[in-house]
Amino acid sequence: MNKLFDFTRWSLRLSLLAVLIAALAIFGHQFSMIGFQPALLGLAGTVLTGFLAIIVGLIGTLRAIKTKETEIAPTLAGSTLGFLVVTPVLMTIMAGAGTPRIHDITTDLAHPPEFVAIKALRTPAHNSLDRPEPENLAALQKAGYPDLTPLFINRPSDQVFEQAVALVKKRGWEIAAASAANGRIEATDTTRIMGFKDDVVIRVQAAGNKTQVDMRSASRVGKGDLGMNAERIRLFLIDLGK
Repeated sequence: MNKLFDFTRWSLRLSLLAVLIAALAIFGHQFSMIGFQPALLGLAGTVLTGFLAIIVGLIGTLRAIKTKETEIAPTLAGSTLGFLVVTPVLMTIMAGAGTPRIHDITTDLAHPPEFVAIKALRTPAHNSLDRPEPENLAALQKAGYPDLTPLFINRPSDQVFEQAVALVKKRGWEIAAASAANGRIEATDTTRIMGFKDDVVIRVQAAGNKTQVDMRSASRVGKGDLGMNAERIRLFLIDLGK
C-alpha cells in the first residue's frame, strides 16, 4: 500500500517539476532572463523529468492493477500530466527530424537577398548574416529543401510589393524596413512559445512581364532550426502567390 502510494506521489511530483522547468525555460527566455543555451537545457530537463514521471506513474498503475488495493484512476495523474508536458516538445523535435542542421535559408542560393536594416538589430552573440558556414550550406539546403525556389507572379511588381508588406503585417512580423524603391522588406518573426527571433528579408523585382519574389529567413541563435525557416518561406510564398 505504501509502495503504491509512493510511486503515485512521486510521479505527480515529477510531473509538476517538469511543468515548472518548462515554465522557467519558456518565460525565462521570452523575458530575456536566460539565454538560448540555458533555455534548451531547460527543455531537455523538461523531457527527462516528464519521462521519469510517466515511468514512475505507470509502475504505480501496474501495481494498482496487480494488487487491487486502490483505484486505478488516481495512479494515472502523474503519468498523464507528464505525457501532456513531454508530447509538445517531442512533436516539435520529430517534425524537424531529418532536416539539415542549418539556420539560414533562401530561395536564391547564388544571390540571396541581403539584410540591411536588420544588421543593426543583431549582436556579436547572434549568428552571422554573411553565410560563411557551413561551407556546404548551399548543398545542404538543396538536399533538404529542393522545393524552395523563387516565386514568379503575373502581377506588377509594385502591386506585389504592397501585397507582401500587407502579408507581413498580417502575420504579425515586426517590420524593420520596407523600401519600395529597392524592392526590399525586412522583418522579424518572434516565435510564440519560446520567443526565438528569426529575421526575414523579402526581395521583389520585375522579371520580364512577371514579378520575381525571393525570400530569406535566418535564425538569430542556434545551429539548426528544425526546418522552421524553410517552412516560414514556403507558407509565405504560397499565400503571396494566391
